[in-house]
Amino acid sequence: MKDLMDGNTAAAWAVKLARVKCVPCFPITPQTELIETLAKWKSEGKWNGEFRTMESEHGVLAAALGAEMTGARTFTATSSQGLELMHEILPIVSGTRNPLVMANVSRGISAPITLWSDHNDFLSVRDCGWLMFCCETNQEVLDTIIMAYKISENKNVLLPSLVNMDGFIHSYTRMEVDIPDQKKIDKFLPKLNLKIKVDVDNPLSLGVPVMDEYSFFRVNLHKAQLNALHVIKKVQKEWAKFTKRKYDLVESYKLSDADVALVGMGANATVMKAAIDSLRNKGIRAGLLRLRVIRPLPKDEIYNMLKDIKKIAVIDQNISPGIGGIMFPEIKSCLYDSDAIVCNYVAGLGGKPISQQIYEKFALETLKTKKPFRKFVI
Repeated sequence: MKDLMDGNTAAAWAVKLARVKCVPCFPITPQTELIETLAKWKSEGKWNGEFRTMESEHGVLAAALGAEMTGARTFTATSSQGLELMHEILPIVSGTRNPLVMANVSRGISAPITLWSDHNDFLSVRDCGWLMFCCETNQEVLDTIIMAYKISENKNVLLPSLVNMDGFIHSYTRMEVDIPDQKKIDKFLPKLNLKIKVDVDNPLSLGVPVMDEYSFFRVNLHKAQLNALHVIKKVQKEWAKFTKRKYDLVESYKLSDADVALVGMGANATVMKAAIDSLRNKGIRAGLLRLRVIRPLPKDEIYNMLKDIKKIAVIDQNISPGIGGIMFPEIKSCLYDSDAIVCNYVAGLGGKPISQQIYEKFALETLKTKKPFRKFVI
């Protein structure tokens, strides 16, 4: 079934289709409509999970952790300062190997206050042990949340997933979305059956104090992240068979013969593709690498797609104050033995619009340069 829906509604449909049992939540713009949709379906009897409004986002993630520990498939969502308030609990969820899924509706971090989207809130989670997915379309939001459950719940992974959509651009813009049949999803996503969980009939402790053994647990969490690369690819192939919609760890757009490449992620990748098409029409061989899986970072795929391109511009819709764009050094690390000139644009902070023409300018400047540079577009 196809329908026009915004990203918040698409995420709510994914929760319903995944037969999620528990949703602790707290409203924050631009995520509010997601949980309002689930609340409406709960009141109408269209979704039968537990719906609980908490006192804060900190309480939300603590409650989600507790629910998932009992073996109940759990979901929540947040944005911006809400995600920042959850930070104490984020590594506890991954450290106790709980495969819950959370949607983040990206919004610039205060202060000053903005309601528009950039990726600083999302990328602040990159060292917390969560799997991280960044979506370009509302269809991808729905598909990725469902796939995230199957990936996270895999016995070789058992890590939480964070699925990102861009605030307002996704959350309040309606696009055509195909809603899979429930029977198909039930076949694709089996019931959750955690072997290690909180059970009054079989008591155990999770997240116990350790000293010398601490590094053992951290190394195993890291190995689970690396295991996830294979699991993500396997689940995406299975999803393509069910839905005919194909996803990769990273998306290559007209890169095979490119002389210059843009590297970016999120909703603005659609605008970047339009810029690539325009440049191609002018005889300039440009391409795009869209980052879809951020953690674990698919280093080999990034290297293989960019290794033969000599001019590369990483577009960071974020900033790490004191150094620059967050993804720029990560892409550079993937190309450690490449002689490519890699430049960095920090652009679109706080949701400032970046037009197709400006992305074309980024590509042309990078193509012409003889040495790397970093530019802040304010």
